[in-house]
Amino acid sequence: MDNAKENVGRDETIDKLKKIRVKSLRLAQRLGQTASHPAMAQILYRLGLTEQLRGGHVDAFNFNHAWAMAEQLELAGKEPLDFSCTIMVLGKSGVGKSATINSRSSDVKDVVGTVNGIKVRLIDTPGLLPLWSDQQRNRKMLHSVKRFIERSSPDVVLYFDRLNYHDRNSDDELLLQTITNAFGPSIWVNTIVVFTHAASATPEGPDGVATDYNRYVTERSLAVQRAIRRVSEMMLMNPVALVENHLACRTDRAGRRVLPNGLVWKPHLLMLCFASKILGEANELLKSQNVVLERPYRGGPELLPVTHVLTSLLQPKAKLKLPLEEYDIDDNTLDDNLDEVLESDDDLNYDELPPFKPLTRSQVAKLSKSQQEAYYDELDYREKLYVKKQLQDLKQWRMMKKMEAEAKEFTSDQSTGGEAHEPLPVIDCPVPDSFDSDDPVHRYRFSTNQVNVGPVKSSDTWDHVDGYEGVYMNKLIEVMNKVPISFTGRIKKNKKEALFAMEVTGFVKHGKKKETTISFDLQQIDSDIAYTIRSDTTFSNFRRNKATAGLSVTRVGDALSAGVRVEDKIMVSRRSQVVMMGAATTRGSNVAYAGGLEATLRDKQFPLGRALTTMSFDMMACYGGFLRSWNAKSQIPIGRFTDFIGGLKLNNSGEGQVSIGLKSTEYSQLALLALVPLLSTILTRLFARFE
Repeated sequence: MDNAKENVGRDETIDKLKKIRVKSLRLAQRLGQTASHPAMAQILYRLGLTEQLRGGHVDAFNFNHAWAMAEQLELAGKEPLDFSCTIMVLGKSGVGKSATINSRSSDVKDVVGTVNGIKVRLIDTPGLLPLWSDQQRNRKMLHSVKRFIERSSPDVVLYFDRLNYHDRNSDDELLLQTITNAFGPSIWVNTIVVFTHAASATPEGPDGVATDYNRYVTERSLAVQRAIRRVSEMMLMNPVALVENHLACRTDRAGRRVLPNGLVWKPHLLMLCFASKILGEANELLKSQNVVLERPYRGGPELLPVTHVLTSLLQPKAKLKLPLEEYDIDDNTLDDNLDEVLESDDDLNYDELPPFKPLTRSQVAKLSKSQQEAYYDELDYREKLYVKKQLQDLKQWRMMKKMEAEAKEFTSDQSTGGEAHEPLPVIDCPVPDSFDSDDPVHRYRFSTNQVNVGPVKSSDTWDHVDGYEGVYMNKLIEVMNKVPISFTGRIKKNKKEALFAMEVTGFVKHGKKKETTISFDLQQIDSDIAYTIRSDTTFSNFRRNKATAGLSVTRVGDALSAGVRVEDKIMVSRRSQVVMMGAATTRGSNVAYAGGLEATLRDKQFPLGRALTTMSFDMMACYGGFLRSWNAKSQIPIGRFTDFIGGLKLNNSGEGQVSIGLKSTEYSQLALLALVPLLSTILTRLFARFE
């Protein structure tokens, strides 16, 4: 009798789970989404797993039957969709929270409406202030919100912040702690982080180039997610949604706003909210059986997005060299280039030139214009011959090295009588763009022929502060004096967290024109660890052609990503080359593709000339979107000491960037041009304050 009741209860639970599955598929169809949507795929996976644990059977036939049933119910329109969602909105003041829900209020406000026939109730709250002096006001407001939702708690909470702005004077964690104290840590379990102004330009990096969009979104998302985990003391990974309400935002044919990554943000945000509510209903159903489903996007799978894995896969791995090969430019086309440079004319050798005494700047200023031209022409000619002499020495050194390697193949192994200690180059700390005598980049460095140890410096520090937050260690060993293997470890620790990373890389040559690099990377990401195995093989089919193929596998938690990369480099001539590359990654049902084409044209006097032009085309297809970008950059010499640098960037979303610059080693007064945008910004803010 007990077994019969248990079977009946199990069958009822399975039937209810199937109804929840059909309901979720109907929601996806109303929002124009497919079952491959990340949130939808997470729901189906969790429901299917629970159904199997309860003795049910889930296969492609059952899924297709549920999808067909959902389509039939939506087309008939006879059976109403029994679903509603209550969403509470929290966030900073002035970030665009009210603009997203079309509501402006200084008090707690209840807004009820329908979206695609789905009843949605919004609880709008006044904006929060991030400064420490405003927390008392925030506490009063949050307690009034708590009293308002006592009768009907929200299904989902949206926490709003701005993507393109981060005030260093504000403490986001302090604001999050105030919210936690008011509602309790459980408020973050059903919270979705929403970033507004998601179509704005990303900030520039240290090199003056705009940060990659997907990388910047990942960094901002991880910063907020880590802060939420610290204040809640719960291992959560809140989902992240992007929002853009500006009228100039790009739209698709249906008039829906599209983000720079090709995502239509409104149905995506609604799908995340409804998915959280669906899993909440399933949790209520299974609570008596001690089964709890996870919310969508929680845990390791979202720590490394597919786009991040794809971008890292496109970056070539640095070639590992033995100590004696550290300064060797190992390129199959180098010998041809050297021959063309050395045999290009019948100039004298550098050692055959008569003695020459350089003049000081004051002495050059006393010369006439024609004498100055003759003096600089002589300097250019001597520099050309000096570089030519260095290339001759390099070619001779490479030839002797090859002869020595061939001679070792015919000699028997002999005892060396001891371990050979080869010099190992020291890894210097990166020097900042501007520094003074107090900058500590020259300190805390240790090196022997066995191991390198050095500090890890934070990129965000104040002046006259060390900013060291960790230590790295690198050790290079040689296997049979042919195979270099590098062990690298890094530990970063501050007052709030400790992170570590480790990488093992090996390099082996198999044949004269084939080489393989294998690496294993272990990196801590919050409470999870990302394991990555990557292999790249380079081979030369022809003298001026080099091809590379690589594989990569990454695992974070239960999520597994695999990728493949191909690259082909063709040296058209001594001055020009073309590089073609492509990559693809997959994680579950999410597949992303990327490719690029880059052409480079050097100066006629290469490697002596300074002229350089680069043009590239890149594309990426992921999450149903297709991104394309065109880049061009050129460096043109203007006179002897000055170069003009111009750049152009365009993408298929209608955005672009034009950059111009001057680089000079003689006219330092050009640096004063940097005061123009600074003064313009100061005057603009002053006039805005007066108005």
